[in-house]
Amino acid sequence: MGLTIVSHPLVQHKLTMMRRKETSTAEFRQLVRETAFLLGYEVTRDLELETVHIETPMEEMEAPMLKGKKLVLASILRAGEGLLFGMLDLLPSARVCHIGLYRDHNTLEAVEYYFKAPEDISERLVIVVDPMLATGNSAVKAIDQLKKHGAKQIRFVCILSVEQGIKQLQKAHPDVDIFTASVDRALDPASYILPGLGDAGDRMFGTK
Repeated sequence: MGLTIVSHPLVQHKLTMMRRKETSTAEFRQLVRETAFLLGYEVTRDLELETVHIETPMEEMEAPMLKGKKLVLASILRAGEGLLFGMLDLLPSARVCHIGLYRDHNTLEAVEYYFKAPEDISERLVIVVDPMLATGNSAVKAIDQLKKHGAKQIRFVCILSVEQGIKQLQKAHPDVDIFTASVDRALDPASYILPGLGDAGDRMFGTK
């Protein structure tokens, strides 16, 4: 499946503002939310439509509406919450799945501590949201769990990525499309993205 780099001028402008180390917690959180809203347009560009009969204040007509069940937005805790709420601004009827993962700092492997999803997840398109695709371990683990619970159509949305994480995710789940605002240069020895924007969760929630 594919990789889409969202190069829209507004997305790139907001990304630059997020990268600046002097950007405040409140500003960073708002920028993540706004960027998620814009990324949401790209990831939902090809949703299927059906024609329904409605009545405007002027006359009756046939008009397009989304077909089938609403989406599931799957947030990888905790940093995924910033993207989640931006996506919900665009898709307020979406169901929400939460996947709790933390990174073991010795092995860099993702460890799951929480999973809660709609029962009919197998019948819905699932959009996984996490600001960073670094090693790819968290994304792979999250999608492993989603598939284990029946998810069949999955897309992954992040703000920043690197080649290593993209390859890791594509190798493990070649059926999952990836949407990102940037493919950055590399990972540092601690597996943080360079040039990156720091720790998205800490910057979003003011915890460091």
